[in-house]
Amino acid sequence: MKGTALTRLTGVRHPVVQTGMGWVAGPRLVSATANAGALGILASATMTPGRLREAVREVKARTDAPFGVNLRADAADAGDRVRILIEEGVRVASFALAPSRELIGGLKEAGVVVMPTVGARRHAEKVAAWGADAVLVQGAEGGGHTGEVATTVLLPQVVDAVRIPVVAAGGFFDGRGLAAALAYGAAGVAMGTRFLLTSDSTVPDAVKARYLAAAVKDVTVTRAVDGLPHRMLRTELVAALEESGRAVALARALRAAAGFRGLSGLTWRQLVRDGLALRRGKDLSWSQVLLAANTPMLLKSAMVDGRTDLGVMASGQVAGVIGDLPSCAELVERIMREADETLARLTAVR
Repeated sequence: MKGTALTRLTGVRHPVVQTGMGWVAGPRLVSATANAGALGILASATMTPGRLREAVREVKARTDAPFGVNLRADAADAGDRVRILIEEGVRVASFALAPSRELIGGLKEAGVVVMPTVGARRHAEKVAAWGADAVLVQGAEGGGHTGEVATTVLLPQVVDAVRIPVVAAGGFFDGRGLAAALAYGAAGVAMGTRFLLTSDSTVPDAVKARYLAAAVKDVTVTRAVDGLPHRMLRTELVAALEESGRAVALARALRAAAGFRGLSGLTWRQLVRDGLALRRGKDLSWSQVLLAANTPMLLKSAMVDGRTDLGVMASGQVAGVIGDLPSCAELVERIMREADETLARLTAVR
């Protein structure tokens, strides 16, 4: 397969992106992805700024290939984290929420590629007008916080609306999906769950086994964790959270907020400022803002500590059709081979 607008923009060999999953996309997974020729994205939201700089340097010690860092645009210390990216020569900055025009401008001036994630056409149009270099479009099939529009409906809308490279996410796990995304006009695909389920992922083996055992029907969308639609594996804990009352949920959220504050290095004042920004950006109630503190700590319980009974497991629907744990190198090579074979068959039909 020849290069695409994504590979030319970022300098990677293959039009495949490993998304910045909290507690999952650390230096080992990101560097393995980069060495395989794809774009690895380091998840920074659960790191202190000091740990972020260390993690970036660890990735650079493991690979000479380009990679990216995922940032929270609404974080109180977003400016400090952007400076770290610029000082350390990171190639790509990705965002789960739309960054401001000023943030985009500062990164672009420093030569950093800006690639926000969006879940609606109007958001893609906004960040494109503000100068984003590319946009990652996640449909409802994707893991974690998700919208209601399927990738096959959302992707062509965005491709038709903007004139920057579009990366498709939500429901992709093999080369056939890459070929389909290219046919829609995308410049590549992004995958989270598929890279989580590799031998290079640091997620505990027992947790990976729960993912591999899941059927498509075992992946659900719930608001019980943080008040927002969140796609994850259905477990006993998720069922318990859905059945618990508001008082129990808020008490859990306050404990989680205290724990996350210690891990992230944020002060209580910064945590409140982030909560205010989240409330404004997503029109959340105060109870939902408090519940949002649940997410990073419940994810850590599963993804780091291996406690599937105490944590949640964000997951795309593709978990139900994944059955192995290849290395990142094996996975990317397989995807590219399958995509080439698929495109060759389509050409032969003509």
